[in-house]
Amino acid sequence: MTADADHRPSPARYDAAHCADPEPAEVAGVAPAVRAAAAPRGWRAAGLGIALAALAVPMLTACGSNSGGPAVGAPAISAACTAVGAALSDGPDPDADPVGYAEAQIRPLRAIQTSDHALRAAIRDLATAYAQVFASNGTSSAASKAVTAATSKVNAICPGAGS
Repeated sequence: MTADADHRPSPARYDAAHCADPEPAEVAGVAPAVRAAAAPRGWRAAGLGIALAALAVPMLTACGSNSGGPAVGAPAISAACTAVGAALSDGPDPDADPVGYAEAQIRPLRAIQTSDHALRAAIRDLATAYAQVFASNGTSSAASKAVTAATSKVNAICPGAGS
């Protein structure tokens, strides 16, 4: 066997026996990895590249989450949003008794559990803002502004829940 100037093996090396597909009897019971190892070098490299790409795609998409934690399904967020809306709909009329309304929101909001970090922070901020309104007996404009800001955060994640 000789090689030409391009360093390719001579045609004599690639006879029909080397290029023929294996007989079904030879393949039966042989693991795919063993068959791949017996494949020509070019096919093994291509197969390895495809396998690595197939493994890399799910790992890269998992890293693309912007919430700072694991991805959360829509049903979990929806359930937490429903709980926020239910908590904020209970209690005295906010226009008639803003301090009583604020007091009535603190515990129910703090009891809401969610695995979504952004929603959890927004709910926590809203409960804290209502606690400030209650502590100031409704006289703190900073506390009122905090309620408005926290309600906007909740509404950004759960449209209409903080209305």
